[in-house]
Amino acid sequence: MTLKQALSKYRKMDSIEKTINSLKNEIEIKPLRVWTDASVYGAVILGFIAQLFISLMRYEYDELKSKSTKFIKNSLLNLTVTVDYMKNKAKRYIYANFDAINTLILRQKGMKS
Repeated sequence: MTLKQALSKYRKMDSIEKTINSLKNEIEIKPLRVWTDASVYGAVILGFIAQLFISLMRYEYDELKSKSTKFIKNSLLNLTVTVDYMKNKAKRYIYANFDAINTLILRQKGMKS
């Protein structure tokens, strides 16, 4: 194996290890060893979708580039949305539990906080 091939292989392994670490420790996928194959596939797919969603937010918002996955996830988990159905069948959305991260996301999407 050449030095260039070894370095390429190492970088791929490092990237995979970081992704798995993020899924386990930041996205918090539960241990997979005792699940059925279908449950493992479902959990991993949902974990990758969550990871993709957070990566896309980092790409879109410069302020989130330096924030960890765990901080972004916790911010979004704390945001509360209450839907108030009024008598005229209109809906009113009431947001609560704001912090800097979820406020940034809501304001950029045209929602008032």
